[in-house]
Amino acid sequence: MGNTNQTQQNPVTIHQNNEELTNFTCEICIEPVTSPNTKFNNNNKCMHPFCTDCMIKYIQVKLDENVSNIKCPALNCNNFFDPLSCRPKIGQKLFDQWCDVLCESALLSFDRIYCPNRDCSAVVVNECGGGTSLKRCVCPNCKKPFCYRCKIPWHAGYRCEESGEMRDVNDIAFGVLSERNQWMRCPACRHCVELVKGCAIVRCRCGIEFCYKCGKKVDRHWCNCRRTSTCCMFVFHICIVILVLWPFFLLGMAISRRNR
Repeated sequence: MGNTNQTQQNPVTIHQNNEELTNFTCEICIEPVTSPNTKFNNNNKCMHPFCTDCMIKYIQVKLDENVSNIKCPALNCNNFFDPLSCRPKIGQKLFDQWCDVLCESALLSFDRIYCPNRDCSAVVVNECGGGTSLKRCVCPNCKKPFCYRCKIPWHAGYRCEESGEMRDVNDIAFGVLSERNQWMRCPACRHCVELVKGCAIVRCRCGIEFCYKCGKKVDRHWCNCRRTSTCCMFVFHICIVILVLWPFFLLGMAISRRNR
């Protein structure tokens, strides 16, 4: 029958090991800690001698500075705190603040705006790009329209440079009607003009001619929004004239050679 060596650990040794795990000196407040479950655990990534109270204060300071990726304060430690593992220790309120800061830092690379409606103020992200040309948007939270360029509630019937003319509820209602009927305002007298048919260059009753498409005052019956098409038509007409006159030119050349 073989011999077996069995060793039993002394209960005094077990008690001393437990005391070594719970008794430590916090490196932040430099206070001895003897209470159980007060050593901060970073999801087993690192376990430095910091008490939970000091780590909560440390995380709060970092969040107040809008720092989302909070690094362990121990020297030569490159580990970051995991918000989910820290949640039971720091409390729900601080955890929610941490989530908000994380969302803000994630949105920094996107073109974004806060909803201008006072009862909402939700973050609206422009995921399509082209913020300079983007105008009418609808907030996904409150479902109210606003102007992405002006950062104000939607100015129906008014261009961005005219939004300051909206004074009361009647102006807003008239603007909605103007937008629905696609009326255009005269750049001089600010009266609304409706184009039924015909040329896009219209004459207001004040005598000013303007483009019904872009709303700008025009000179010599053209504007910038029609400049490309006008030049193309000019070149087209020149080509037509050349094609029509080219046979007569050849005929004249032939007659002049015969007379010689």
